[in-house]
Amino acid sequence: MMKRLLMKILPVILAVFITLSSFAQQEDNRVLITIGDEKISVSEFLNVYRKNNVDTDLSDKKSMKEYLGLYINFRLKVKEARDFGMDTAKAFVNELAGYRKQLAEPYFNDQEVTDELLLEAYERLNYDIRASHILIKVDENALPADTLEAYNKIMEVRTRILAGEDFAMLASEVSDDPSARNREAQGQAPARKGNGGDLGYFTVFDMVYPFEEGAYNTAVGDISMPLRTAYGYHLIKVTDKRAALGKATVAHLYLSMPKNATALDSARKELEINELYQRMMNGEVFEELVLEYSDDRGSKDKGGVLPRFGSNRMVPEFIVAVSNIPDTGGISEPLLTSFGWHILKLIERQGPVDYKVEVLELKRRMTRDTRAKKSRETVINRIKTENNFREYPENLQELLQAIDSSFYAGEWSADKVADMNKKILQLGKQKYSQHDFALFLEKKQQRRGTAGRETFFYNQYHEYVNDLCINLKDRQLEDEYPEFRLLMNEYRDGILLFNLTDERVWSKAVKDTIGLKEFYNNTSDNYMWGERLEAHIIILNDPSLEKEIRQMITRAIGRKKSLTEAGIDTLAKVIIEKGVYARGANSFIDKMEWKEGQSLAAPLTDFNELYDGRSHNENTIIFAVVYNIREPEQKTLDEARGLITSNYQNYLEEEWINSLKEKYPVTINEEVLEDIE
Repeated sequence: MMKRLLMKILPVILAVFITLSSFAQQEDNRVLITIGDEKISVSEFLNVYRKNNVDTDLSDKKSMKEYLGLYINFRLKVKEARDFGMDTAKAFVNELAGYRKQLAEPYFNDQEVTDELLLEAYERLNYDIRASHILIKVDENALPADTLEAYNKIMEVRTRILAGEDFAMLASEVSDDPSARNREAQGQAPARKGNGGDLGYFTVFDMVYPFEEGAYNTAVGDISMPLRTAYGYHLIKVTDKRAALGKATVAHLYLSMPKNATALDSARKELEINELYQRMMNGEVFEELVLEYSDDRGSKDKGGVLPRFGSNRMVPEFIVAVSNIPDTGGISEPLLTSFGWHILKLIERQGPVDYKVEVLELKRRMTRDTRAKKSRETVINRIKTENNFREYPENLQELLQAIDSSFYAGEWSADKVADMNKKILQLGKQKYSQHDFALFLEKKQQRRGTAGRETFFYNQYHEYVNDLCINLKDRQLEDEYPEFRLLMNEYRDGILLFNLTDERVWSKAVKDTIGLKEFYNNTSDNYMWGERLEAHIIILNDPSLEKEIRQMITRAIGRKKSLTEAGIDTLAKVIIEKGVYARGANSFIDKMEWKEGQSLAAPLTDFNELYDGRSHNENTIIFAVVYNIREPEQKTLDEARGLITSNYQNYLEEEWINSLKEKYPVTINEEVLEDIE
């Protein structure tokens, strides 16, 4: 019982999402219960009571008092665990810290921002964007001068586009995305026509978030301002925005274009695909024509069916054609792509559904996307504002200048600047010096990679500040959010309760074989068999043998032999099951008359739930031989071990609770209890 109570009191961490404003009621710090020298407030009790009695009115004092008894037993055990120092054990401290880290995480993200991002993602999910881009590469850790050079270059390109130059031509000329330009055949690699910067169709989460932002915030036909991603600066031209395809399954009949096709080759393929399309329109079966004519060897044996895809997985012409097929089973007109000619048949198309259905998948994808940082950045900025964050850039620059060349080899030590103690920032009342940051930087120098010293330095400073803000918030959680403090108390107490109860009750009842046997000897009258039947159940798959079998059974009984000794179990079409049956254990035994001798035969099909999987047919019959009717008798320890162990656990727990109440006197403030509303 106490284990079930523990499972109710201890919240399930992965099923709970903390709403930071959920703790609306005022804390009631009046003392309700005193256990030894420990005082428990009304709020502490009600926090647990409400969670486990969500439909109970607080005016129902009877229900509250019944639960109060369970709660007191719970707190008695927790107090004992603390007095034994179990809350200071390393394993306990580490386990609780792990839970706390998970419970604290929602407080470091702004729920309002998260909700806005989810809604934004859902709105974008309903549209597919087709866009082209021009990329001017610049490393995300580039020096300011290199960054400025890249920015000026892309701005010059934008000016040329606005002056009338063709976007695709410029992409082929200046873009650092190699797919924009034609590629000549090299070795085994075939020639490839450049895309002029055309990225085809995509939707939310298909591109890095800054690029997605730029695309969805640019009107069709417009050219964006330069936007920065980890790859460099981009210009985006949006060429189409349409209702989302979602996920689609289609079949196609495909005619490939010959290598180095001539105009005559192209004309012949077009004539051939049009003839096939006309045959479909005249009633010939799509799948049969696919099997005979399609050049896609991977799909022709499957009726032309392709793997399910989204808008970013196929060339734009393909997406448009699929979107234009009005109904499932519909067939497109022939379309030409860079691969050849296609006729499409729509098998299934599933667009975005209701927000409540999509939101779980959106949450999952957002956790792996850079947009999730916006929510934490909002919290960090709020922490800075609330704690009067101040920086001293001149002192930070002084530290940068003091870092020598050993930093490039990963051998730099903060000891080299041990005397640099000017403050670089202040957060709340806490000031942080040059040397404080140097100690942080020393641990990170191996991560520098290709970044320049200055870029790496300021990136690490930004990370340092963020860590300080989050750590400050983390230290304040219990004081700032009463619901978090109470939840942590529940976890702490729940783990202590589990560990000590396991030691004193659950594991002890299993391991203490002497105590269990003594408990059984003292209570054995509680474990009795009722009247039981000793019988053989015979399953006969050949009813024509019934008379012969009954004669063999009669002879065996007359000679006081078992059915096994009589050789009945060796017959190919006979199955024998021997047992001692209590009432309710076997529905066939329950239906027969309990007396020595043979039962009436019955169709086995009436008892299939008992003999599922046995080899039988509709003519199979079942009957029994009753040898003895046993009078009520005591169960052995092994026969009732599960029930006896459970009762022994209850006994150990009751004895333990009684001893705890003697050790820690319990007082309930009845006046406060009656006043709870």
